[in-house]
Amino acid sequence: MEESNITRGGEFIIKETSPGNIFTPEDFSEEQKMMKQAVIDFIDKEVWPHKGRFEKKDFKLTEEVMRKAGELGFLGIAVPEEYGGLGMGFVSTMLVCEYISGCTGSLSTAFGAHTGIGTMPIVFYGTEEQKQKYVPKLASGEHFGSYCLTEPTAGSDANSGKTKAVLSEDGTHYKISGQKIWISNAGFANLFIVFARIEDDKNITGFIVPNEPNNGISLGEEENKLGIHSSSTRQVFFDNTKVPIENMLSERGNGFKIALNSLNVGRIKLAAACLDALKRVTSLGVQYATEREQFNTKIIDFEAIREKVAQMATDSYVGESACYRAAKDIENRIKIRHDSGNSFQEAELKGVEEYVIECSILKVALSEDCQNATDEGIQIFGGMGFSAETPMESAWRDARIARIYEGTNEINRMLCVGMLIKKAMKGHIDFITPATQVGEELTGIPSFEIPDISELFAQEKIIINNLKKVFLMLAGAGIKKFGEKLEKHQQILLAVSDIMIEIYMAESALLRTQKNCNRYGKESQKGQIAMSQLYLYQAVDIVQSKGKEVIISFSEGDEQKGLLMGLKRFTKYYDFPNVMDLRNIIAEKLKKENKYCF
Repeated sequence: MEESNITRGGEFIIKETSPGNIFTPEDFSEEQKMMKQAVIDFIDKEVWPHKGRFEKKDFKLTEEVMRKAGELGFLGIAVPEEYGGLGMGFVSTMLVCEYISGCTGSLSTAFGAHTGIGTMPIVFYGTEEQKQKYVPKLASGEHFGSYCLTEPTAGSDANSGKTKAVLSEDGTHYKISGQKIWISNAGFANLFIVFARIEDDKNITGFIVPNEPNNGISLGEEENKLGIHSSSTRQVFFDNTKVPIENMLSERGNGFKIALNSLNVGRIKLAAACLDALKRVTSLGVQYATEREQFNTKIIDFEAIREKVAQMATDSYVGESACYRAAKDIENRIKIRHDSGNSFQEAELKGVEEYVIECSILKVALSEDCQNATDEGIQIFGGMGFSAETPMESAWRDARIARIYEGTNEINRMLCVGMLIKKAMKGHIDFITPATQVGEELTGIPSFEIPDISELFAQEKIIINNLKKVFLMLAGAGIKKFGEKLEKHQQILLAVSDIMIEIYMAESALLRTQKNCNRYGKESQKGQIAMSQLYLYQAVDIVQSKGKEVIISFSEGDEQKGLLMGLKRFTKYYDFPNVMDLRNIIAEKLKKENKYCF
């Protein structure tokens, strides 16, 4: 794809994207389809039958399954071939991450902690010697990696850690001392990525630390957690642990940068991990509803249940649409950078960094949709849903952590808007011109002409563009009023971020469905059309609510009246969809296929 057709990170809010310029799951290559099936087969054979053992905190099983995943090459998807990996593109990496994660959060966390933050910091920041020494064993599953960042006083504020690294008198090694908490894979890790502060440095430094108990490394007991029961989570203590100077990762003081970039990649992969969970939970809910009878009727035929499964399917479809749209954008950007002479490391890191806004959007949206789906799944199962004998109970518990790790959803929400403003200030995105144009439109005479909305999605495209105007109107007004102090007004940022999230998700689904209507015909996409229209209708409601909340909180008098009129103008439907009919179309398709089928 030509570079001019690739939307830059955050640009979706000011540009109109053509359906032909996005990637969808229907675009998977044959190789990717085979990889997808291989992962599904692996989960169905090695994980799903043993779900009860996972719930009983069988950490040995987690380790055993991870080794088998390594033997099949799943742990080395993103690792370059020269270091023992498969060197596949970002979309393929997302694909594996999605389908290996949906059955149990225990495996999802172990897989993500190892393949992401446990391995890739060395791939991206390590010296050639470090890569050759450590990465092949991590890619094969011979060794497992773990990531030691969080401390009792350093959670969201990752750079405030108190773990110290002191250079030895002879200058040959560092002695690391400190306490790390909530460390995934700690119980079976062979290698730790450890962050510590040298002297009084402003920023922390990263180190590669082999797990050698006789080197001042000890572990706390396994944590008792709400979910992800057989994900090994322990404290790790370092007591004058000797680390050779050649095991410093990157440069002194570069640890915070490593941590942030690891989070960027981790966020979109966490979204992918939530995605298959969403789809599995939807299928389980549908299957139970088609079997369970009450009042001589299958409960799938009750509209109260149909509403639930329709929403679960809609969130799955929309989430999938957005995830692979962003994944391909990242992959394209990586290729552009690589072709222009950037190193593997530079291309990969900058490619992901370009879409940091989209990564945060997806992390928030998918983690919350997954939690909602598991909650509704329990409700569909009724009393049985509350029982640990059915899969919904553990799915609900496993889903809860996703809103916390890889940066809390609150932090990610504020990051979305904050990064967009920073991009605008640096000139990476022309945010000011369209915001000014919206301001001029508000003060002009509104058009009372009713547009032609007879074509499929004609109205929806108008609405999407108008929702972008709402965002520009509110963000522009906020910047004008508060300037750099806007970041202190967290409630405003959270509300505006929700608007931004809904725009990206709704647009992604709409573009996917448009693209598939063009190539497969409208008749084959009835369910997808219904889901796209249903999600947009709900998105408009959220934009109206959050927009009003922001306007009445930071404006008054004529300014407030003007902004409220603008909100009303830009969230107008010319012809409302029949929401209940849309849900019934979706639910009927699910009933017929007896699973998530989109």
